[in-house]
Amino acid sequence: MPASPPASKTASDVSGGASAAPGGPSKLGPYIGSTAVPLGPILGRPEFYLLAIGSMCSIAAVGGTNQHLKLFLSLDRQYSQSDAAVIISTVLGVSIAGRLLMGWLADRTPRKYVMLLIYLLVAGSIPLLLAGGTGTGMYVFAVVFGLGLGGEYMIIPLMAAELFGVAVLGRVMGIVLTADGVAEATAPFLVSILRDRNGTYDGAFLILVGAALVGALAIALLPRRRASEDRRVSGADKLLTSNL
Repeated sequence: MPASPPASKTASDVSGGASAAPGGPSKLGPYIGSTAVPLGPILGRPEFYLLAIGSMCSIAAVGGTNQHLKLFLSLDRQYSQSDAAVIISTVLGVSIAGRLLMGWLADRTPRKYVMLLIYLLVAGSIPLLLAGGTGTGMYVFAVVFGLGLGGEYMIIPLMAAELFGVAVLGRVMGIVLTADGVAEATAPFLVSILRDRNGTYDGAFLILVGAALVGALAIALLPRRRASEDRRVSGADKLLTSNL
C-alpha cells in the first residue's frame, strides 16, 4: 500500500506543540494562555493587590499633578498663558521620549525595576515643581515628570503579564485599570478641594508626593521573576518562532 501523506500542520501543532501529555501542563506555562484559567487564584495572591495599590497611588499622583499643572503655574507661580503652555508642552514632548525609553528598558532589565524607576520619577518630580519658581528648575521638573508620565501607563500591563501570565491578562487588567481610573478621576477633585481651602497647591501636592511614594513602596515589595522563569519564557519564544 502506498504510504499515507504526512498530516498537515494544524493550529494546535503550532500553539501547543510543546504541550505535555493530555491533561498535563503546557511547557509554555502561563505565556500560552487558555480562557479556562481561573481568576480566583490570582485574586488570592498578594502581588495582585500590590500591583493594584501601587498603580492606583502613582496614577493618582500623575493625574492630580497633570490636571492642575496649568492652574498651579498660573495661580501660584503667576506664569503667563504662553509661558505655562511652554512648560506643559515640554512635559508632553518628553513623555513621548519617556514612553520609548521605558519600553526599551523593559525589554532589557527586570520590569519591576523599570516600574519602580518610573514611580520614583513621578514622586521626585513634584517637589521640583514646588521648588521650581520661574527659572530653570521648572524645566527640570518638566523633563523628570515627562519621563515618568510617558512610562506610567505602558508599564502596568507588562508587569501584570510577567506576574500572572497572559492567560488572565485581560481580566486582571480590567480590574486594575478600573481601579486606576477611579484614582485618576478622584485625585484631581481632592486636590481642588484642598487648594480652595488652603489657598495654595503646596499641601495638596505634598500629599500627592506621599501617594507616589506609597505606590513605589508597593512595587518594591513585588517579587522579581526568577532566572528559571526567564529561561522558560525565552524557550517559549524560541519554540513559537520555530513552529510558525
